[in-house]
Amino acid sequence: MQGLGNDFVLVEGPMSFDSGQIAALCDRRFGVGADGVLVVSRNGGFRMEYWNADGSAAEMCGNGLRCVAKYVYDRGWAPDRAFSVLTADGERGVRVLDDGSVIAELGRPRLGEEKTLERHNYRLVDMGNPHAVRIVENPAGIDVEGVGRALQAEFPNGSNVEFISVDEAGISMRVWERGVGETLACGTGMAAAAAVANQHLGVKTPIQVTVPGGTGTVELRDGVAWLKGPAEVSFSGTVGER
Repeated sequence: MQGLGNDFVLVEGPMSFDSGQIAALCDRRFGVGADGVLVVSRNGGFRMEYWNADGSAAEMCGNGLRCVAKYVYDRGWAPDRAFSVLTADGERGVRVLDDGSVIAELGRPRLGEEKTLERHNYRLVDMGNPHAVRIVENPAGIDVEGVGRALQAEFPNGSNVEFISVDEAGISMRVWERGVGETLACGTGMAAAAAVANQHLGVKTPIQVTVPGGTGTVELRDGVAWLKGPAEVSFSGTVGER
């Protein structure tokens, strides 16, 4: 499945993988190819587990949560369009809309300090997973892969790194995801970017956030971030033992 180009191998659980199996599934030449692996389980409710492409576990994944919500609803597991999903960062509300897009609760952005890294200022944001947001003139001109990878040594557990510009049309963003590299989108990163724009630039939400994979909308409701955007099945199949 993919949400704004953020793509995932989604498997029905309960299922456990080791880091090597995750990396093999996500390999774009020798495996299925994805930014990460999602496991969705149901046992009186719905649970999402997520691993990055390098096999490391992640606390939260915004676009992954929206894909899980669409998967659950399309299979008739949820009787209503609105329901909740348990994640490693707690219970999150989701709603599948008539047009197939999904709104997901991503939690309360917790804005931290401003940190100077490599002579540039970054706003730290905790979305259940860590983010460092830098306001730039034009994200297209940034070496996202090089800068994002270089900054990982500055954080004990690594960090997602967002490069954003803001104008009357909304936010433009590129992102380096911890454990993956540059991706076409990052849902929690879009929420972190909106929170920084809201608090430090006075931008009101809902606000459109454009990433290489498309455009989503972030709204802050009573301090809680909600992300709306598409979630789609790319293909399905069976992976066998090699």
